[in-house]
Amino acid sequence: MNTPLIDPFQRPISYLRVSVTDRCDFRCVYCMSENMSFLPKKELLTLEELDRMCSTFVGLGVRKLRITGGEPLVRREIMTFFRAMTRHLEAGDLEELTLTTNGSQLEKFADDLYAAGVRRVNVSLDTLDEKKFADITRWGRLPQVMRGIDAAQRAGLRIKINTVALKGFNEDELFTLTEWCAERGMDLTWIEVMPMGDIGNEDRLGQYWKLSDLRARLGQHYTLTDLAERTGGPARYVRIEETGQKIGFITPLTHNFCESCNRVRLTCTGELFMCLGQEDNADLRAPLRNNPGSNVPLEQAIRAAIARKPKGHDFDYSRQSVDGRVSRHMSHTGG
Repeated sequence: MNTPLIDPFQRPISYLRVSVTDRCDFRCVYCMSENMSFLPKKELLTLEELDRMCSTFVGLGVRKLRITGGEPLVRREIMTFFRAMTRHLEAGDLEELTLTTNGSQLEKFADDLYAAGVRRVNVSLDTLDEKKFADITRWGRLPQVMRGIDAAQRAGLRIKINTVALKGFNEDELFTLTEWCAERGMDLTWIEVMPMGDIGNEDRLGQYWKLSDLRARLGQHYTLTDLAERTGGPARYVRIEETGQKIGFITPLTHNFCESCNRVRLTCTGELFMCLGQEDNADLRAPLRNNPGSNVPLEQAIRAAIARKPKGHDFDYSRQSVDGRVSRHMSHTGG
C-alpha cells in the first residue's frame, strides 16, 4: 500500500482537488442556474470524514491539496478542516495546501487561512465593473470581493486571479484586468468556458471566447515570452516583459492539456472523478463509512479508481455544438 498512485498512462497522481460543499453565495451564469437545488447535508462528507479521506490520499503520495466548492469558505466550521491539514504540512508530507474561492469570505478568513499554512489563493474574478459583476454572479457584490483581496494580501497570501473568458462580456477588459493585476503584484489566468451542467437559458457557444484570440490580442499590446513553468495544473504561462507578471491560459477546448494530468477531483459526497471532462467516477464514501476502523478498503478503492483514469477528456466546440458536455455542474465536481 506504500507504492505511489500511478495511472494507466504512467502519470503519477500527486494533486487532489477537494470540493467541501456544492453551495455557493454566488450564482455565476456559466456555473449554475439561478434556482439551484443543493445536496442534503446528510449526503456530504463530514469535516472529520474529509480529514480522513484527504489524509489517506496524502499517505498515498498526494503532495498538493486544493480546496474548492461551490464556495469552500461558506461551509460551516471549515477552518477546523484547514487546521487539521496543517499537520501534514508540518510533517513535510504535504507540499501545498491552497484553495480556490470567489473572494466573498476572504475578509473574514484570510488571517486564519495563513495561520493554517495556506500561502497561495486563487480568486475567481471575471470583471472589474461593479454592475457587470452583479450581472454575471447574480448575487455577488464586487466591493465585498475587493475587500477580501485586500485582506488576503495584508495577511501575506499570494493571490492569483482566475478569469473565465466570455465573449461580449469581458473582452473589453483584457488590458484593464492585466494592468490591475500587475499593479497589485498578482498573476492572472484566463480560462475557456467549459460545457458543464444545465445553466438555464445561457448559451455556451455564445459565451465561448477562444484563448488563442485572446493571446494574440495581448501579443499586439505587450511583449510575451513563453514559459516552461508548470504549477501542477493545466495552465500554460507567458511572461509579460513590460510588467514582469505571469499570464496563464487554461484551454481545455482549443488545446487538450491531458498529457501531463496529475490530478483527480473528490466531491463533497465522496465521489472521485478521475477526469473533469468524463462522467466515470468512484464511490469512496461507502468504503470510508463502512470501515471506520480500517483505511485499507478505502485505499483499495482509491487505487482501483486511479487504474480507470482515462487518457483525456472530450470537450469540443469545434463542430459548433457542445460536444463532450457533462451533466453535472462545476459546483458539484469542484471549481
